[in-house]
Amino acid sequence: MSNGKEKIEYTAAQNVENIVATVSLEQGLDLYAMERSVPNVEYDPDQFPGLIFRLENPKVTSLIFKSGKMVVTGAKSTDELITAVKRIIRTLKKYGINITGRPKIQIQNIVASANLHLIVNLDKAAYLLENIMYEPEQFPGLIYRMFDPRVVLLIFSSGKMVITGAKSEEEVVKAVRKIFDKLVEIQCVRQQEEEEDIEF
Repeated sequence: MSNGKEKIEYTAAQNVENIVATVSLEQGLDLYAMERSVPNVEYDPDQFPGLIFRLENPKVTSLIFKSGKMVVTGAKSTDELITAVKRIIRTLKKYGINITGRPKIQIQNIVASANLHLIVNLDKAAYLLENIMYEPEQFPGLIYRMFDPRVVLLIFSSGKMVITGAKSEEEVVKAVRKIFDKLVEIQCVRQQEEEEDIEF
């Protein structure tokens, strides 16, 4: 709905900030042997049961457990995640760690940022949207739970937002487009140059 004003165009941009994924090698690992032979790893089982492996390029951190499970964080895209897992396994093999299984990668959470390039009337949105939390005295953003895709969006009046819980980059794009359409439908967004016209 344009409400008598020019049509609001969709110009959102989104960026993946972090991907958290689990990787299963389907074999047990000797973390003590890895600590002795692989450089730049940290392993202190009294403090934490996993071995910490940091990769410089791409810049990711992997927590490796003796069960053969890994948690990989820091990748900025699915392609970067896959490259990182391959490099981790190649590095382990290079230092004599026997890896026989083919890694199974599962994305657990994508954290992304987006910008609608619009001013959002959060008070009105909080009144008209369901599944929200909005306590402006506590926090300046509106928290919106979306069910398809199943993500949580943190929306600010500047039009900037944080998306968490996505399982793919496509879900991030879909969520941003969907919240844009919803905010336009309930007339809660204005062009940025009209910021002074917003009623609070």
